[in-house]
Amino acid sequence: MPSAPFPGIDTYHLGDHYAVLDAGAQVLQWTPTGHNPVLWVSPLASFEPGVAVRGGVPVVFPWFGAGPQGDLTPSHGFARTAEWRRTSVTNELVASGRLEVRHVLDASGFDSPPFEAELVSTFTPRHVSISLVVTNTGTDTFRYEEALHTYLGVSEAAGVTVEGLDGCRYLDKADGAGPDELVQEGSIRFDGEVDRVYAHTGDAVIDDPAWSRRVHVAKEGSANTVVWNPGERKGTALADVGRNWPDFVCIEAGNVRDDAIELAPRAQHILTQTISLS
Repeated sequence: MPSAPFPGIDTYHLGDHYAVLDAGAQVLQWTPTGHNPVLWVSPLASFEPGVAVRGGVPVVFPWFGAGPQGDLTPSHGFARTAEWRRTSVTNELVASGRLEVRHVLDASGFDSPPFEAELVSTFTPRHVSISLVVTNTGTDTFRYEEALHTYLGVSEAAGVTVEGLDGCRYLDKADGAGPDELVQEGSIRFDGEVDRVYAHTGDAVIDDPAWSRRVHVAKEGSANTVVWNPGERKGTALADVGRNWPDFVCIEAGNVRDDAIELAPRAQHILTQTISLS
């Protein structure tokens, strides 16, 4: 865990490692006893104020990429570099190995319609669950995009597959891809840049035979699954990724583009992603 100005929660319990930052309410570590880290954090990540940390689970909100019209900054919204307010820590590590941390962010200081967002991070030896709870505190409909941009550690991207999306429609955002939707056939493989937004409400599984494990990514309240790895050319060009690009793949629960959330006044939406191993 980085030192100030990025305080957070960093806890070991019987060999398990849990970590979450206050900056961005960003979960950084979930490592059950005897396993390689499940969440990947780049060894080149920058822990500077206002800079997105490369790895863990950044919160994408209230827009995805550069937004619906392609003209918004910073990329993926302001939430992932904002200083969220930690509101509670429920420490049941001795009794059950469970830790729950809650953070809150509202529209104060941002050019945004009124809202309140709560990020609930729940760690146990069996899973990590992250919920983004958004409430419209204004008087008009609040339209927003969201995703839990999860970096999952793998033995090598080219040696793993992602299952659970066979037959799903997707938009390919990789360089050279066309504007038309495609349909996934079989498992997803990483033999180059992969940058896809799937119409998918179910679970996904990373099969990693070299590490003898399967990473299960379950979700609720999500119409899209984003799958990403930059590949060698783009990965090595990213200052905070470099030659480490084969060490992760991203699977993100989200609601983006045409599936953006439209929240009525006083209404609430919950996006949840739960990660476990087998």
